[in-house]
Amino acid sequence: MFTVILLCAPDAKTLEPALVENLRNAWGGGDALWLAPDESAEFSLPALPGNFWEVWESCQAMGVDLVAVPSEGRRKGMLLADMDSTMIQQECIDELADEAGVGARVKDITARAMNGELNFEEALRERVGLLKDLDSGVIDRVLTERITIMPGGRELVATMKAHGARAVLVSGGFTNFTERVAARLGFDENRANTLAIENGKLTGEVVPPILGKQAKVDALAQITAREGLSEADVIAVGDGANDLGMLHRAGLGVALHAKPAVAAQCDVRINFGDLTALLFVQGYGRVDFVQKI
Repeated sequence: MFTVILLCAPDAKTLEPALVENLRNAWGGGDALWLAPDESAEFSLPALPGNFWEVWESCQAMGVDLVAVPSEGRRKGMLLADMDSTMIQQECIDELADEAGVGARVKDITARAMNGELNFEEALRERVGLLKDLDSGVIDRVLTERITIMPGGRELVATMKAHGARAVLVSGGFTNFTERVAARLGFDENRANTLAIENGKLTGEVVPPILGKQAKVDALAQITAREGLSEADVIAVGDGANDLGMLHRAGLGVALHAKPAVAAQCDVRINFGDLTALLFVQGYGRVDFVQKI
């Protein structure tokens, strides 16, 4: 049994009941349940139709995300989330690069690495090398003035935790940022790379080992084993090529506003919804959402 979920951008509220009903009727689905008026609805199906991705394309043209997941075990016991461009709206290293006067060069490398065109570890070393001698105090300024939480992030973490789930932030970025972001959002733990700092300045190096694609997969395996969870009980979310390992390994992997090459390799793609889409996908209605101050 499968559940089909349709959703749109929360500030748009343009999900038409006619679209939901027409699709449900065409596929022979069960009664529609609205998770949020004009924003998200779902219905059950005995099997996925052969034209799912064709219909998905049509829905995208209307500003609607179409998702299908197994009905059993939809609600997950652990959230495993990337940070940059996922739980926050920026790439931290790009923001630091702007402060160092090498923003354009670093942003280009970041974009290519996240799209899978460059080796992540090598690209990280190259970018951090360009930050050599940057005053470490800039990190606090960037956190305060430039870093903003992705819409829906607070509700996602708070709602899942209120229902007993564990929340883990895993990033190819830096602990200087993940520790603060994790605390702000209520994550239980975080893992990231460490910037080498000496005499109040960045040395241009990353303290080994580098946390990349495999390290995120390892985190999934290690934490689920420690917590007595199965990997099927995990919902993972990310946007870059270094997230693909954990997205494929988790019970439910979500490509959120992902790079095209990344989204193409994922069955669950959210392009219009915000992070609350991960709650709709798990069967939570907007009335179930927990707000975190």
